Amino acid sequence: MASPNVIRITDAAAARVKEIMAKRDTPTLGLRIGVKPRGCSGLSYTMEYAEEKKSFEDVVEDKGVTILVDPSATLFLIGTEMDYVDDRLQAGFVFRNPNEKARCGCGESFSV
Repeated sequence: MASPNVIRITDAAAARVKEIMAKRDTPTLGLRIGVKPRGCSGLSYTMEYAEEKKSFEDVVEDKGVTILVDPSATLFLIGTEMDYVDDRLQAGFVFRNPNEKARCGCGESFSV
């Protein structure tokens, strides 16, 4: 089990994760969060359905949802808050990461 400091999940994010998981036909353990090289700042967040736990993944279970953290992303994500925003300008998951040193202008990528 991961330390609660790896990633925190807001109530809004948990509600949205539950909603999208309920629509899934395939049995799903949770959502896998990671990072990959991309964009002008270097890294971007990734999310995918997780049907099973992979070796060395941190598992965060909170507010009735399961988030699996890709082991290669753990150091980049420690202390991150995962939120879901649905307002007049955007709808989607938002990551508030205290490790970010820079973010590109379009918000697609970040650097640590």
